[in-house]
Amino acid sequence: MLTSKRSLAAASLFAGLAFSANPAFAQANETPVAETVIVEDTADDHVTFSLDRATADVDADQVSYADGESAFELTANVALVSEYRFRGVDLSGGDFAVQGGIDLAHSSGLYAGAWGSSLDEDTVGYGSSELDLYAGFGGNLSEAVSFDLGAIAYLYPDAGPGEFDYYELYGSLGFNLGPAEATLGVAYAPDQASLGDTDNFYVYADLGAGIPGTPFTVTGHLGYTDGFLTYTNDGKAFDWSIGVEASVAGPVSVGVSYTEAEGDFLPGDYDFTDGAVVFSVSASI
Repeated sequence: MLTSKRSLAAASLFAGLAFSANPAFAQANETPVAETVIVEDTADDHVTFSLDRATADVDADQVSYADGESAFELTANVALVSEYRFRGVDLSGGDFAVQGGIDLAHSSGLYAGAWGSSLDEDTVGYGSSELDLYAGFGGNLSEAVSFDLGAIAYLYPDAGPGEFDYYELYGSLGFNLGPAEATLGVAYAPDQASLGDTDNFYVYADLGAGIPGTPFTVTGHLGYTDGFLTYTNDGKAFDWSIGVEASVAGPVSVGVSYTEAEGDFLPGDYDFTDGAVVFSVSASI
């Protein structure tokens, strides 16, 4: 359960569909395109790392390099979202957020990257910006199964006095189901001062299915938190989202989703987990 000064801020862990970036969850197996990243955090979940901000895995078996061609690939993404939602939690005070990231991947499967988002300084309490730094290793176990392992640091450069930064370890398995793709992932944040000297555990499932003959993809996310980073009295909470995204022109995509998380609030408190429809416009190169 969020307590003390931290209870004034939203729970920001990476990874759900980064139709959700994050950072970062870092929702594994996808580039943290902020959401087509609606950040929920899957993955993440780091369209939103998944990790809601999930990082892109590299299929070394399908990439070939001519003589003199670099084994590295650099990609970037940028997005405008109507709300920054990470694992169902509102981190932008219901306002628009600007997000973007950059990733460097090697043909071996190693990767590293950074992703950032604007925050609502008054409502959330983490300052006006979030920066996620992550690194990991991904690849294919078979033609239908991929994996992603890594670590991510959530940093709040202009937060006020106190401990806010924390880190998280993550892992996921991706499954190619023909026109559909599924991801099962987990993230664990060990005991840290910014987590009230406790830990946090997050497990999630993401599903995306393309509609044949159209540019549309239907997405779904279900996550469960057990630990410090919830807004429930017992420290346990589910979050979920359902949405649709579409490529509209070249690298540009648009999306819309409904997202929500469990939370306990007193009358008059700001409801960080209230259900909301989130719109996004994103591009990646």
